[in-house]
Order: sequence, then structure tokens, then C-alpha cells
Amino acid sequence: MCNLHGELVASYDKYRTELIEAGLLLESGVQGVYGLSGTFEGIIEAFERYVTRAGAELNPEVVRFPPILNRKTYLSTDHIETMPDLMGSIHTFKGSQLEHLDMVDKMNKGEDWTRSLAPADVMMIPAACYPLYPTAANTVLPSEGRLVDLRSFVFRHEPSPDPARMQIFRQREYVRLGTPEQAHAHRDYWLGKGQEMLTALGLPVKAELANDPFFGRGGKVMAATQKEQELKFELVVAVASEEKLTAISSSNCHLDHFGKEFNITTENGEFAHTACIGFGLERITLALLKTHGLDPEQWPSEVKQQLEL
Repeated sequence: MCNLHGELVASYDKYRTELIEAGLLLESGVQGVYGLSGTFEGIIEAFERYVTRAGAELNPEVVRFPPILNRKTYLSTDHIETMPDLMGSIHTFKGSQLEHLDMVDKMNKGEDWTRSLAPADVMMIPAACYPLYPTAANTVLPSEGRLVDLRSFVFRHEPSPDPARMQIFRQREYVRLGTPEQAHAHRDYWLGKGQEMLTALGLPVKAELANDPFFGRGGKVMAATQKEQELKFELVVAVASEEKLTAISSSNCHLDHFGKEFNITTENGEFAHTACIGFGLERITLALLKTHGLDPEQWPSEVKQQLEL
């Protein structure tokens, strides 16, 4: 096990170093937080256009959210119970002038000045679809449900040497709110469609049954239940390591979890079911760079054609 861990870390370090030396990632001094070059960002933009074209015939609503979420909305979910180790709470200074001087004095003395901060009204978004559900709170969905194309930055506190495991990253999603049948059909459609799209870009992805990283002893039970019900599938591919594949897309059914939390119902009065596909934009870019090389100009013509690079 120790040898495997060491080999994984070496693989992560090697690929991260290659990306930094090529100027594609810019170091920040914090694990999992990087600046991105124009080339890297250009690949993300091209892939997003590819996703937009793929979903255009479905005529989705288009919504874009900032990377912060109303704290009250966050507390309406069970994230603090299920994944507290990943959360990001925003704090700021709300004190008087004297309290400010005291905070600065603590900082200059090397003491813990952060105790002078207080919670702001916002949290970092833990999943791209979280800000969507309050927009449908206490409403009855139309018979066709809702289909939403959204994108947001997502924060997860899991610093890692793996360049594909960033603390702040973007998810592009198609989310369905509707009946159980509509939600499952959406998940299954996009699981196949997503695999087809990524394979067309030369990425040899495969679908794997997965679970969310629920916290603690109770989280193990939740993860097992999620797998037993086959609610989450990931599309995985080699990025920094051939031994440990990386999820670059996931397709999920949430059952009526968010319908209950936000009182979203269908025409028959039942709580709405939801499902989504998420494309990890930075991870897909890293997978493309690993598979086809660090210079997009030299990528296979069919890949550039698909992405319209």
C-alpha cells in the first residue's frame, strides 16, 4: 500500500511539474489552487462550446451562478451533515476600529488573527447545482419538468498533490427536475451521451458505478446505499496516473432529495426528483493534455475538429 501511495504521488508530481514548466498551470503556493494560462482556458472554452452544441436540441434554460451561495440556502441542505470536511465557509471582519487595531496587532505578533472574523452571509458552492434548487422552491413544476444548463465554480477543501484534484474548479451541468421517470431518463441519456462525446475527443473513458465522499461512519452506510441503488456513475480515464483513474464526468440521480428539501413538487403533488450530468472542465482539459500532448496545436486533427479549435 505504501509503495502504491508513493508511486501515485510521484505520478502526480511528474504531471504537475510538466504542466507548470509548460506554463499551463501557475503555482499559488497552496495545493490544489492554480492560475490557468490562456491556452488552458482556451481549451475549456472550446469544450464548453462543444457541450452547448450537444445539448442545444434539448432547448434547456441557461443559468450561470457565482461561486458563492446564500448561507441560509446551504443550511437548507444536508451538506453540513454529510460532507463537512469539504465545505468552505466565508468569514469577514465586522468589528469596530478598536477591534481592527487588535486584529492587526495579533497578526503582527503571529497570533491567530482569524478569531476576529465573523461569518458572512455566504458559503462557497459545494456542487454546481446547489444554487438552482432555491429558484424552484415552493413551486409546482410543469408537466415537462425543467431542464437547466448551468455552470459554476465549485469549492471543495481537499488539498492534494494531484493536479486533477483542485480545490476550486468549474462544473458544467445539465440538470433535470421532474418526475422519477424524467429524472432517470435524463441521467441515462447523458451517461451515454457524455461517454460518446468524450470518446469522440480521443479520451478512452469508461463508466463506473460510484458514490459521493460522505463523511464519517454514517457516510459509509450512505455510500453503500447510493451504490446499491445505482444512483451515481462516473466516466473515468487516466490523467496523472494509469493506476488510479480520474473521474472527469458524473451522472447522478438524487431521487426526491432536493425536492423535499426545497418543497419542489410535480403536478400530481409528489416531491420532484432531480438528476444531473456534470462535466469537470479543468479535469477534462487535463485529460486532453495528458492524452494528446501539452501543445493543442499538435493534437490530432479529428479532436481539433470536434472542438473547433
